[in-house]
Amino acid sequence: MTVLSMRRHRKRKLKAEINVVPYIDVMLVLLVIFMVTAPLLTLGVDVDLPQTNAKSVNAKNDPIVVSVYPDGSYALAVKAGKNEAMTAQSLEARIRAIVSQNKDASIFVAAQGEGRYQDVMNVMELLQRANVKKIGLMSDPKGAASPGSGK
Repeated sequence: MTVLSMRRHRKRKLKAEINVVPYIDVMLVLLVIFMVTAPLLTLGVDVDLPQTNAKSVNAKNDPIVVSVYPDGSYALAVKAGKNEAMTAQSLEARIRAIVSQNKDASIFVAAQGEGRYQDVMNVMELLQRANVKKIGLMSDPKGAASPGSGK
């Protein structure tokens, strides 16, 4: 019986190496899962543009306001005048002329909450191309009606 126990002891000798194959399989499965789900997590978010309790800006001159409407159209109001509907090209030319006369002109962008954020970003890019140095975003105080919304 001692010979049998010796054979069994030799067969069951412990191995000192780590079997990492199952860990690699699990890691690859997790990698594939994360690669597939990551793009789906950042598709888009509905954003309601902010309302604030901030005080209005005291300007020396009447503000120049570029309005962006939910349908993507633009309008310009100079010196508290009425909004004039404009195309992107005419708006850029008009703003460029205003900035050439007054390098420190502040231009405000007003958009309704129902508008697309991309339209606001397009107007800001247009203003940068027209060499505007100071661009501000307008918001309504909480509970106040937004201009042109009919509230």
